[in-house]
Amino acid sequence: MAKEKILKTNAARLLDKAGIAYDLVPYPVDEEHLDAGHIAEVLDEDINRVFKTLVLRGERKGHFVCVIPGNMEVDLKKAAKAFGDKKAEMIHVKELLPLTGYIRGGCSPVGMKKPLPTFFHESVGNFDAIFVSAGQRGLQLHINPKDLIEYTGSTVADIAVPMES
Repeated sequence: MAKEKILKTNAARLLDKAGIAYDLVPYPVDEEHLDAGHIAEVLDEDINRVFKTLVLRGERKGHFVCVIPGNMEVDLKKAAKAFGDKKAEMIHVKELLPLTGYIRGGCSPVGMKKPLPTFFHESVGNFDAIFVSAGQRGLQLHINPKDLIEYTGSTVADIAVPMES
């Protein structure tokens, strides 16, 4: 039986062009559960290695991106401080597509419409490989975080706290 061909996303094509190694990992999409916890569960992976990409707006300096483990939530004060702003808030989901070119559940730190300052949670350094969205629902990039951080010009910072149960 032939293996089903996985169509490359724009994020994957950009990584190919840059010569960065990664694997595309498909997973079944559940429209009711687009969260990283569900993805970690269906992939049978450690939730600490499955990172979610969140877009925020600083009070004065505009938009920026936080990439954090699936079992954490962005700390708005810490994120704003890392970005060099006083306050920050999550953008509304309806702003995501026009701003980034991505939809909820498929937002990748690679290949947004325009590059935004990006911050990875400091725990990213604990792993040789992490999972982030490949730019569409149902597809993850399995990638070395050092390569991803270097490619995206990101900063590593303390920007998140454990989710409350």
